[in-house]
Amino acid sequence: MDVTSAYRASRDQLLSMRGDYRRAVAEFQWPQLGDRFNWAVDWFDAIARGNDRPALAVVEEDGSAIERSFDEMARASDRLASWLASNGVVKGDPVLLMLGNQVELWESMLAIMKLGAVVLPTTTAVTAADVAERIARSGARHLICKAADTARLGKVPGEFTRISVGQADGWADLREAATLEWAPIKHPRTSVDDPVLLYFTSGTTSRPKLVEHTQVSYPVGHLPTMYFLGILPGDVHLNISSPGWAKHAWSCFFAPWIAEATVFVYNYSRFDSAALLGQIRAREVNSFCAPPTVWRMLIKAELGERPAGLREAVGAGEPLNPEVIEQVRRAWGLTIRDGFGQTETTAQVGNVPGAEVKPGSMGRPLPGVPVVLVDVGTHKPLIGPGEGEICLELARRPLSLMKGYQSDPERTAEAMAGGYYHTGDVATIDSEGYIFYVGRTDDVFKASDYKISPFELESVLIEHPAVAEAAVVPAADPIRLAVPKAYIALAPGHEPTRETALSIFKHTRERLNPYQRVRRIEFSDLPKTLSGKIRRVELRARENEPRPDEWRDDQFRSELS
Repeated sequence: MDVTSAYRASRDQLLSMRGDYRRAVAEFQWPQLGDRFNWAVDWFDAIARGNDRPALAVVEEDGSAIERSFDEMARASDRLASWLASNGVVKGDPVLLMLGNQVELWESMLAIMKLGAVVLPTTTAVTAADVAERIARSGARHLICKAADTARLGKVPGEFTRISVGQADGWADLREAATLEWAPIKHPRTSVDDPVLLYFTSGTTSRPKLVEHTQVSYPVGHLPTMYFLGILPGDVHLNISSPGWAKHAWSCFFAPWIAEATVFVYNYSRFDSAALLGQIRAREVNSFCAPPTVWRMLIKAELGERPAGLREAVGAGEPLNPEVIEQVRRAWGLTIRDGFGQTETTAQVGNVPGAEVKPGSMGRPLPGVPVVLVDVGTHKPLIGPGEGEICLELARRPLSLMKGYQSDPERTAEAMAGGYYHTGDVATIDSEGYIFYVGRTDDVFKASDYKISPFELESVLIEHPAVAEAAVVPAADPIRLAVPKAYIALAPGHEPTRETALSIFKHTRERLNPYQRVRRIEFSDLPKTLSGKIRRVELRARENEPRPDEWRDDQFRSELS
């Protein structure tokens, strides 16, 4: 069986087992691809040649749109690959790709892969200093960006090809590729172990790591992601995600095109719930994936009737609070299905279509992904219910796991210690195999000798109408050693007053056990990574100094008694 047929057989096997989780876990087989594989040629071109169905639709805020069929994307990426090759891009070269949600982003991803070069996706929000560091650490030989960004990136040091989308002095214009005569690109004969993607992690607790993915770990590893998202051939799939982060590749590139679905993107400068919902309805979106922040903003607005075409609703990026899931279920009759994965892997755990969803659970291990919870004390896998670190068994190493952290053998060895890949995330598992997120190993703390999960407290806090976002960290206490403190970003229309603090304290006391009570509150913007994840490590550092702006529960002793 050739590699395309083997890949299709595994894909179709998962599609045929939709709604039958136990069978999918028991029977799914990763495709046997031999020594050589290139997803852009062996899969995308194979499904795209002569295929006039829509592959990509990008709609702007003003309503203008650009649409491309599968065949058009294949041909455009062929032309661009030829043009990039004439500008010095060769097999194995890292290419820093810094574009927004524009057609050239998808064309470039495919073209770079077709040459056997390595894509280094980078958000447009980074500074010139960030770009310089990424080029230095990754050894990038080429930089592709928008013409508007060339002025601030023009002085980035290093010997690399400078390519812009649009004309800019001293930069090669990528749009020249469209003028070339079309010819299909030959297979670059990439090995399954050759790199295809380099990702910098978000850096929530430490300096960003450089993750290396191979020609199979993401391109093949996202087969279970497709199963989790529930995308079907011919679907229109919308994912809210910024280019440059792994979730964009998950849900705006690999998973939908594995399923032969349409990638739909709606660009906006300022989030507008009504406009987004209008696009979901107008474009008859079938599957919609968004981070918790977007879901929280949607429920603050008027959800209205369920969009007619919408079948799948998914939350990803960070754990989703149960209250949000319940509000969408009441309004639309759809249950948002949560899941878990990392830049270092594809989706690991998920609530899959057709399976029971337990409130607060991320779901169960996905087909082909050997998830185990390892006791942090004994370093042994749990047998039965309990709490432990989410890990992957290396004895059954899934194709979806990274090769390692590039040029960092010590951190790679640490992550792979003891026969497991360690995610650094703690969870509990019940008797039926459902996994419930607790928090990062660095974020979980003890108060009065009780273990505190920040996520559990934050889930209660955001149920209060004044709370837009919350982050819980330990604050030093002379009696309890540490107490839970909440940093709170207020929702519009609410002020950081004594009355607001008292109302939030009362709210938590009614819903949390005494040992979990939030004892301090500070109203503040929350520090975040470029990908939008809260940096609790920065908030914990703030607690090393007195905080004059915080409210303490003992200030409200009479009102709370």
